Amino acid sequence: MTAHFQHLGIFSDWVSAADTHGHIHPNAAPGAETRHRIREVVGFSHAPAVPREVRIDRTWTRDGVVGEEVSWSVGYGPRTTAWVLRPTQSRGSLPGVLALHSHDGYKYFGKEKIADGPAGAVQELTPLRDKTYQGRAFANALAARGFVVLVHDVFLWGSRRFPLETMPESIRDRATGLDGIEHYNAVARDHEHLVSKYCSVLGTTLAGVVAYEDRVALAYLQSRPDVLPTKIGTIGLSGGGCRAALLQATSDNVAATVVVGMMTTYAGLLDDHLHQHTWMFVPPGLATIADWPDLAASAAPTPLLVQYNRHDPLFSLEGMQSAHARIESHYASIGRPEAYVGEFYDGPHKFDLHMQDSAFTWLALNLHL
Repeated sequence: MTAHFQHLGIFSDWVSAADTHGHIHPNAAPGAETRHRIREVVGFSHAPAVPREVRIDRTWTRDGVVGEEVSWSVGYGPRTTAWVLRPTQSRGSLPGVLALHSHDGYKYFGKEKIADGPAGAVQELTPLRDKTYQGRAFANALAARGFVVLVHDVFLWGSRRFPLETMPESIRDRATGLDGIEHYNAVARDHEHLVSKYCSVLGTTLAGVVAYEDRVALAYLQSRPDVLPTKIGTIGLSGGGCRAALLQATSDNVAATVVVGMMTTYAGLLDDHLHQHTWMFVPPGLATIADWPDLAASAAPTPLLVQYNRHDPLFSLEGMQSAHARIESHYASIGRPEAYVGEFYDGPHKFDLHMQDSAFTWLALNLHL
C-alpha cells in the first residue's frame, strides 16, 4: 500500500517512483570516498578557502571576555565581519571553536544571535535569545570556559546579507504590512529560493557556498597565534548545526563537532517537516549518494556530539531516532563507537543552558582543554 503524504496528496506515489528511478538515501560508509562525493555534490569545493585582506577593526573587554572585531574578504560580495572572543586571563595558545549562528528565518542579523559584541546584546534579538538559548550569548559563555571562539556572518546573513533593493520587486512585495527588520526577514525567506536557483545556474548549492565560507573562517581561526591549530571544534544549533555537519564533512581541519537540533534521516522529514527547512539542509543531489546522518558521520572517527530535542517540531522523533542509530552504526563499523555521543532532551527546538553546559564539557574533553 502506498504511503500517503499530506503535502503531496494525489502525488504520494511519487516518493516510491523516485526510488525506482534511482536509489535514494543509500547507506554511505564513512571515509574519504564518501567525503569526496559529498564535496563534489555540494560544490564550491575546489578553490583554496583562504581569508583575504584580513584586518582587526576594534577590540573590547567585558564580563571576563576579550573581544576583537575582525573582517575579511572571501573573494566576492561585501566583507565578512566576525568576532573573536577569548578569556581575559588566557595565556599562550588555546583550543579554538567556530561557533556557527543559526538560520531562524532571521537573516538581518547573524553572529549577534549567539554572541555579544562591542555594543553588548542586540535588543531586537532578546525574544529569539530567550526562546532558543535561555537568554545566554552562548559564544561568550564558551569563550569564558577557556576557548578562543570565532563567530562570523555567513552568506545571506548580517554583514553578508543581500541589500533589500537588489531583490526582485515581486519578492519584496510579498511581505506587505511589515516594516524594518521584520520586513527584511520575511522577504529574505522567499529570496533564499531565488539564491538557490542562482546556485544551480552557477554549478553549486547553497550548502556548498556556506560551507566554503565556513572553511574560510576556519582557516582564519587556525592562523591565529593564540589558537592551537590542530584543536579546533565547531558548534551550532539548527541552521548552525547544519553548517557544523557540512563543515566537518568538507574540511580536514575540524577536531570535534557539535550538532544541535539538526539531525534526522531524510525519510523522517516526510511529510510535514520538509517545508520548514532551509536549502542548506537539502543540497540537490545529496540524496542520491548519502543520507544526512551519513554526511554527519562521514569524517568518523572525528569526535561528534549530536543533541536532539524529543519534541522538536522541525523533525519527527522517528527520524531523529533513526539518524541516531545510523550514526552509531557508522562509528561502530570503524571500531570507534565511543567517538560519537547522541544526547536526547525533552522539549522543543532549543539549545538551553543544560544542553550548552553539556556541549561545553564535551568540547573541553575532546579538544583536551
